[in-house]
Amino acid sequence: MGRLTLEGIGKAFDGIEISRDIDLTIEDGEFVVFVGPSGCGKSTLLRMIAGLEEITRGEMCLNGERINEIPPQERDIGMVFQSYALYPHLSVAENMAFGLKLARTDKAEIRRRVDHAAGMLHLTELLDRRPRDLSGGQRQRVAIGRTLVKEPAVFLFDEPLSNLDAALRVDMRVQIAELHKRLKATMIYVTHDQVEAMTLADRIVLLSRGRIAQVGPPLSLYHFPRTREVAEFIGSPRINTLEVEVVEPGRQHTTVRLPGGEPLRVAVDGRGLTAGERATLGVRAEDFVAPEQAEATLSARLMVAEKLGYETLAHLRVAGVEGTLTRRLDGLTALEDGQAVPLGLAGERCHLFGPDGTACPRQVEIPGVSH
Repeated sequence: MGRLTLEGIGKAFDGIEISRDIDLTIEDGEFVVFVGPSGCGKSTLLRMIAGLEEITRGEMCLNGERINEIPPQERDIGMVFQSYALYPHLSVAENMAFGLKLARTDKAEIRRRVDHAAGMLHLTELLDRRPRDLSGGQRQRVAIGRTLVKEPAVFLFDEPLSNLDAALRVDMRVQIAELHKRLKATMIYVTHDQVEAMTLADRIVLLSRGRIAQVGPPLSLYHFPRTREVAEFIGSPRINTLEVEVVEPGRQHTTVRLPGGEPLRVAVDGRGLTAGERATLGVRAEDFVAPEQAEATLSARLMVAEKLGYETLAHLRVAGVEGTLTRRLDGLTALEDGQAVPLGLAGERCHLFGPDGTACPRQVEIPGVSH
């Protein structure tokens, strides 16, 4: 069992707050991912849970027991670091068993745990090899196995895939997801890669400047972000944003004026806005619609087309809009540089953010996705 509660957790270095007002409950068996930009405090928070950083304020409990002052080695927590940190002179089996030997665990029990972990991680045939004979992905699996044999209540992963190439990262993501399903253990995973967060997490904890910006299932953060910052971080490619003028705020729909002058009724509760003020419209790359389905249209020209095979990402220039907008198209769509590409907008597929970056609540229902 591994239920972790954090109440009012804060961390300061030399008077500078790194983490503050962290209130979070992680249920037994849950896979939670801490994500956010560099410097947001995600690794610091993970290290406080592990006991590697002292907590400045607040209370942290594991299965109801306060663990603030309990040293790392006595917490029922295992951690997998970014660096493999394997002993080069020891075999895979010896590396996995090292911590258990230090704890004076019975030899038969060590063998049982190592064999069991090796089977789960597809390392059985590699137990006699040295780290130098392994690939990067195999070494990372050994590092995970070293933690797995301790059978902790909570597993912590600190950017474990950042040293691997793209193909290996995808493979290891799948293996970690499969491992969680088998173990049904509590896992907390830190990454700066929002794709990893979206594909692995039961819930995402998005951190910003040391605080929790939003917590929820991946698709909830994607479709119902609470702030512009969350919307811009979650999703690839990044959400398109353009400045608009508020014309008529409303509870079910809010009318805005687009850069070209056309009005658009956005399906959001905009009662916190004021007519005449500036706001930000957000449109994801796949949420542009065909002109015949559009409620408003932007005229755009193609700048660059990223042809990825299964899809094409068209980067487009719109008069009066800073930067470029990105539209996701079918991979077989033929495009030429400078070609006119109409961007159709539908109010139910757009987001709207006020001047302070707060999202206006969307008045749409998406099957299987909670607000």
